[in-house]
Amino acid sequence: MALAALAALAALAAIPAAHAQSAAAAPRILAVFAHPDDEVFVAPMLAAMAREGAAVSVVYATSGDVGPGVSEFEAGADLAAAREAEARCSTDALGVHQTIFLRLGDGTLGEGASRPGSAARRLAAGLDAILQEGDFDRVITWGPDGGYGHSDHRMVSAITTQLVQSMEEDRPELLYPGIRKGTLPPVPEMQDWAETDPELLTLAYGYNAGDLAAAARATACHETQFDAPTRAGMMALFDQTIWQGSVHLRAGF
Repeated sequence: MALAALAALAALAAIPAAHAQSAAAAPRILAVFAHPDDEVFVAPMLAAMAREGAAVSVVYATSGDVGPGVSEFEAGADLAAAREAEARCSTDALGVHQTIFLRLGDGTLGEGASRPGSAARRLAAGLDAILQEGDFDRVITWGPDGGYGHSDHRMVSAITTQLVQSMEEDRPELLYPGIRKGTLPPVPEMQDWAETDPELLTLAYGYNAGDLAAAARATACHETQFDAPTRAGMMALFDQTIWQGSVHLRAGF
């Protein structure tokens, strides 16, 4: 009886250690975007990663203080505050562990990028600190096309890539999501989006119905950027066309 009790106590004592080992082994993911709402491009994947136990962090280089979307906000601090609130709503819906705002000027990341004190240099400094402190396993950001060529998206991609490629040891895997050629939704607003040869998109990250529902809840948060019908239908449309059950990505190098 005493031996049985000792065995039970030993088993109970081992549980916290097992949980600690599991937590230590949880993948650490960093997703880097230019603006609040960029995350919807990979939303079900982020939800799936979080559901599977990953610690997902999302960085927004800007707070979207210029683009009014469908809102009546003027460009400026009030719009930025509204969009940050929408981003927090969205990342909460996706199960994101940490949401970070660098608060650089919307639309400024490509301006005088090589000059001291430029938005690009400040982005590099802020993101480098996050990368050095975070010990991330994977970094996800826009590909070189920036989705549809947006200069802020392109700069986020370039600077993130530059920083990751300069890391000498324990470099995280760098991934670019893409749209497989031939899967663009038949809507006029997306016909200028970049497509990628499917053979290059070698990683397909699957998601389930719950992840897609979380993505829909996340998209619903972005009231300043999309009208109600667009918010309601976007994730189902992307699921049926672009994703078809998996978010598709390729390695940066």
